[in-house]
Amino acid sequence: MDRRGFLRMIGATAAMTGAGSLLAACNANERAGGGQQAVVAAGGTLYVLSDTTSLHLDPAKSQGLAITSLGLLFRRLTVWKTSPDGPATVVPDLATDIGRAGADGRTWTYTLKDGLAYADGTPIVAADIKYGIERSFAPAFSGGLGYHKALLAGAESYRGPFEGGDLASIETPDDKTIVFHLNRSYGDWPWLASMPAFAPVPRGKGTDATYDTQPVASGPYQVTKYAKGVEVRLGRNPHWDPKTDVARTGLAEEIVFQLGQDASVISQRLIADSGNDAYAFGSAFVAPAQLAQLQGNPAVKPRVVTSKSGALAYLALNTRRGPLANPRVRQAFQYAVDKQAYQIATAGSVDLAGPVATTLITEGIAGREVFDLYPAPPTGDVAKAKELLAAGGYPNGLDNLDFPVSTSNNMADKAQAIQAALARAGIRATLRPLDEDAWEAVVTGNDGSYDLTLGSWQPDFPSANANIQPLFGSSEIGNGGYNLSRYSVPEVDALISQAQGTLDQAAAGKLWAQADRRILQDSPVVPLIYTRNSFLHGSKVGDFTIGEFPAYPNYLQIGLAK
Repeated sequence: MDRRGFLRMIGATAAMTGAGSLLAACNANERAGGGQQAVVAAGGTLYVLSDTTSLHLDPAKSQGLAITSLGLLFRRLTVWKTSPDGPATVVPDLATDIGRAGADGRTWTYTLKDGLAYADGTPIVAADIKYGIERSFAPAFSGGLGYHKALLAGAESYRGPFEGGDLASIETPDDKTIVFHLNRSYGDWPWLASMPAFAPVPRGKGTDATYDTQPVASGPYQVTKYAKGVEVRLGRNPHWDPKTDVARTGLAEEIVFQLGQDASVISQRLIADSGNDAYAFGSAFVAPAQLAQLQGNPAVKPRVVTSKSGALAYLALNTRRGPLANPRVRQAFQYAVDKQAYQIATAGSVDLAGPVATTLITEGIAGREVFDLYPAPPTGDVAKAKELLAAGGYPNGLDNLDFPVSTSNNMADKAQAIQAALARAGIRATLRPLDEDAWEAVVTGNDGSYDLTLGSWQPDFPSANANIQPLFGSSEIGNGGYNLSRYSVPEVDALISQAQGTLDQAAAGKLWAQADRRILQDSPVVPLIYTRNSFLHGSKVGDFTIGEFPAYPNYLQIGLAK
């Protein structure tokens, strides 16, 4: 599995600043003050205000979600349907269904719909999807989501179509059929088929870096202008057929990404709601300080849309370090932490941060079970923590725990809140501030010389697989992996493998829920909160919704008032 960047944002928000948060009286189901969003119609220009200086459009290099910016340009074999009232579902996009598995779950077959074409009118064929996936293996185009790279048979040393020729485990017996041969059974393959690398690329295109700014479009829009650091303009793809597309409305005539905007200025512009900004939304989170102000502004508050929950914030305990190798000692941390203090350090108030977390699988994921193995007040239970430390052989607490922390994204304040809470129970930790790159090198490297650290995780696709495997699979320890607790338990690895290989999604969900409980029994991490995200839009923007998963607006559905 791919390494995930620390607090990495998704899609067009990839390098954006801001804090996950919410308006207490406005959530995804109460958007726009109870339905006051604009009534949308076809036409108009939609503006996306971004504080990034570039927008990477090569699907082989993208880590974007299926519902954000690249989904406007590219279709894939499958796509997501999101809803504020239920989990995201995978549905057919270019394909006629979400995939047909062989009896052993190692073979997945797709048939393309009729009448599919690129923006220039060229038909989309199965070989284009094969070529697009093969491009994602080329070192020159690395950086995109790579779940498929570990699953396609014989791909271990494959280096893409320019050096390695054809990848035999992807077959295209005719123009409308594509067959994938995996090295093991994998029930979540339909989700992977929605990832950027599964977008079609005409064979022979995308041989150099210019494809990142001028790709061949298969979605409702194509690039008409790319001015780095200034703007990216998308115009209509005249050959996109809405009758074949269940996920995209393609309502706006044009979409303009305005790049390099200051995050605070974006909010100020959207609050003012004048001129073109009435037809705009911000792709960065609204900062907590601004949210507090907006709560008292009845003209603006209806235009803030907030997720129910998002990334899991957690405290990782290095299970290979000294006293932390003892599960009883690690369980003491579940009671020693003050989750309420963490909420306040995150967003200034409990309401603005997101709810207290007790599970590893996040909200909006099918099969998630709600439980709490370590019930305690939000401020913790210091007496219980001391009791468990004594039972683990440390009646006088713990000294000199090394606590590396990134200096970005307000993590120092959050770490200080955790440090102070632990000290109440006699757990004394020393903060080690590091810039983000240095922090990541320490906690994802092979050395493992640290005791505690803070992490945050947003799954890449709506399956508990993406919650559990990257953070707790033994294969994700070191080498850039995100198993920050260095947790390795054969029983859990076997559960992960069993769940991944289970084709029945309901049955797989039960296995993932079982893994969630089993892991937390060992207490390799302390779940802290499910971080919420809030976004602001102009008064002429409608159908601006955030589903149960992910905690981002669905770009593919947004429209404008006449």
